Amino acid sequence: MSTLFFYLKKLSPVLILICFAGMVGSIQAENISITGEARQSVRFNEDWRFIRSDVEGAWRAAFDDSSWRRLRLPHDWSIEGQFNEKEPSGGPGGYVATGTGWYRKHFSLSSTPQYAWIVFDGVYMNSEVWINDQYLGKNVYGYTGFHYNLTPYLKEGDNVIAVKVDNSIQRNSRWYSGSGIYRNVWLNISGSVHVPQWGVYVTTPIIRDTAATVAVRVTVENTSAKTCNAVLSNEVIDNSGKIIASSQAQISVLANNRHDDYRQEVHVRTPVLWTLDKPELYTLRTSVKVDDKIVDRVDTRFGIRSLTFCADKGFLLNGKRVKMNGVNLHHDAGCLGAAVPVQVWERRLAILKDMGCNAIRTAHNPVAPEFLDLCDKMGFLVMNEFVDEWMVSKEQTTAAYSLYFRENWEKDLRNFIHRDRNHPSVVLWSAGNEVRDQMYTEGIDVVKSLVAFFHKEDPTRPVTQGNDQINAEPLPAYEEFLNSLDVVGYNYVARWRERAELMYTPDKLRHPEWKMIGTENGPVRGERGPFSLGNDPNTVRPSYTSGMIAAERLWKYTATHDYVMGDFMWTGFDYLGEARWPGRGSGSGVIDMAGFPKSSYYFYRSQWTDKPMIHIFPHWNWEGRNGQVIPVLAYTNCDAVELFVNGQSFGEQRLEFPSYGMAGKYPLRDRPAVMETTDDLHLYWTVPYRAGEIKAVGKIQGRIVCTEVIQTTGKASALRITSDKNSIAANGDDIAHLKVEIIDSKGNVVPTANSAISFLVKGEGQLLGMESGDNRSHNSGHFRNADPAQPATKEAFGGLILGYVQAGKKAGSITVTVSSPGLKGAEMKIAVQ
Repeated sequence: MSTLFFYLKKLSPVLILICFAGMVGSIQAENISITGEARQSVRFNEDWRFIRSDVEGAWRAAFDDSSWRRLRLPHDWSIEGQFNEKEPSGGPGGYVATGTGWYRKHFSLSSTPQYAWIVFDGVYMNSEVWINDQYLGKNVYGYTGFHYNLTPYLKEGDNVIAVKVDNSIQRNSRWYSGSGIYRNVWLNISGSVHVPQWGVYVTTPIIRDTAATVAVRVTVENTSAKTCNAVLSNEVIDNSGKIIASSQAQISVLANNRHDDYRQEVHVRTPVLWTLDKPELYTLRTSVKVDDKIVDRVDTRFGIRSLTFCADKGFLLNGKRVKMNGVNLHHDAGCLGAAVPVQVWERRLAILKDMGCNAIRTAHNPVAPEFLDLCDKMGFLVMNEFVDEWMVSKEQTTAAYSLYFRENWEKDLRNFIHRDRNHPSVVLWSAGNEVRDQMYTEGIDVVKSLVAFFHKEDPTRPVTQGNDQINAEPLPAYEEFLNSLDVVGYNYVARWRERAELMYTPDKLRHPEWKMIGTENGPVRGERGPFSLGNDPNTVRPSYTSGMIAAERLWKYTATHDYVMGDFMWTGFDYLGEARWPGRGSGSGVIDMAGFPKSSYYFYRSQWTDKPMIHIFPHWNWEGRNGQVIPVLAYTNCDAVELFVNGQSFGEQRLEFPSYGMAGKYPLRDRPAVMETTDDLHLYWTVPYRAGEIKAVGKIQGRIVCTEVIQTTGKASALRITSDKNSIAANGDDIAHLKVEIIDSKGNVVPTANSAISFLVKGEGQLLGMESGDNRSHNSGHFRNADPAQPATKEAFGGLILGYVQAGKKAGSITVTVSSPGLKGAEMKIAVQ
């Protein structure tokens, strides 16, 4: 299945003609042909006008926006500038500019539709929308999708939509939010009898080897002036496109009315289950037929799987126990800001999958719909989180969601649940994160209301919350608050007193009925690239062991206690915001903002994967430190590693986790004993530094299964460029990730090289940005709007930098040239097809 499948599904089965023709004064308008066939779903991102200013009267259709900047959505204006310590967003928001902006779009309709609505997948924040001078409404929360009925205000010919986005009230976020219409926009057109937005709900209540029951609830709306008799049908389609089961019924919908609960069951024989290794997906095709003509049709992807949450056994998927090896993720991607193409997320999730990660917590807000599509397709479990604040604000923010919670939570939560409840990857709802309400009696009523609302709209999944005040001092979370949750979520379980060692044990003894999960806990910390031994050349103070022992202790507990369903470490990737100047973001990720793994990545890989691996660190370029004893560490899933330095053995270190004892009878074993040299989950040598080579040889039961070699490199002499794709689609969306390495004369990456790298992109594509992962770089690396004739430049970090190149809409090729003063440049071509 191609990455673009999810976009193409939105466009099929009708043909939509979109061209740039008619003029409104000097403004081009997008022409949309109303076909009259079932549903048209137009990706409404092209040819918007934008200005970063609060312009009086910009909502009027006749307003002259000819001087405004022309752009294509999604768009995040905050990432387009440079980082500035004085910006009101401050460290929590990533030191970026925010403010107010306006978007306008001109479009022309071939005729007046029977029914039409616009869907915004995400606008940050306080958005207000007008169509042809008519005010449609305001949406405060910047992360939930929302939609408006356009039907009464549309006309044949020219139409104008205007959107005001106000992110000027700071600080309203504890992390980088971005600003603008940063997710996709859709224009949907159907008949007057139709399925409204998110009007299909699919569950699989009965699953057996021989058959599965697919339960469908459909909302049908009739906006015409007369009662309508129709046929509602639901077909299940497998991955080959074959209809394998169906059901239909006669329905009657009153004039200007809607029916929220048409129910049908479809029975699928010998179902293929959705699993983490083989995430099988089906399509439910819902059709509404009037007078033998299909007037609306909706395709919904779903999976057949069962979920069990048990106080003793933990989490079971399809009856089999699964430990959630999870990470928290924020929604930005470094130099791309919040407007992240789906291909970037696909690469990022693949990197996590290779680490052994199988679960994502969407910290701390709803994500883009296509992110969940990828999780469905790639086999991830998702803890889907709603908000970061309820009624009580946090110290880091003065204007966040708590100001709007009381008036908006039901609408926002309903949209959130209805949009995401058909995704098989979504297994757990999270009502919030570290809400201050957990410490106040008023919060008990709030959590009970939220949990009840979740259960009403989706009774198939439990509800948790990231609690950071369990047994905290001086104000712990109320026990009744915690008892209201289906699953008790722990943020930083080892933070207080003896819990640093005992973790979940005291609560499990007091509350054996509690279902427990680690919603957020600390990782092994550290930067990628130029490791530090401290500033004193006579003393070694390594920077690369921070948090190591605590993370290992937590994983040991989680792995060996079935009742702990899993843990979501903070975080998978570095992210913008939550920063301290001169930093622009947080370095808590095990992967940097460019998607380059840090050494800590390999700790989790060593524990979460079975394929033999070994990773040694730090690098071996320590000029001026000859003879100093340097700690050399290794992460491995082998039971023994022998280290060689310039051919000399420094001995074998051994570990085993979980430890394994005798079997059968004393003193027999069914596998050889490992004579451990450490109880840690890393191996450690102290080595006097001499330039040359260090080699680690990994063994399992005495057999060599893998090796890793690190060499002292020469001086940087050239650049090397590689791409994850040789060709990309000519659709204006597809992305190639270009990795540029600074190498010596032997082709080794120089880990201490931070040279400035220039990209020049020619042909049928553009450079979106360059990201090095250096958290202290104040060059945003965002080049979406730069002059394509001029090279774009940013400093590498640790010998690496990544370029994002996006295809245009014409077939041809892209030539990318990279250069750096004093280094031999490189060039590559990418086909655009």
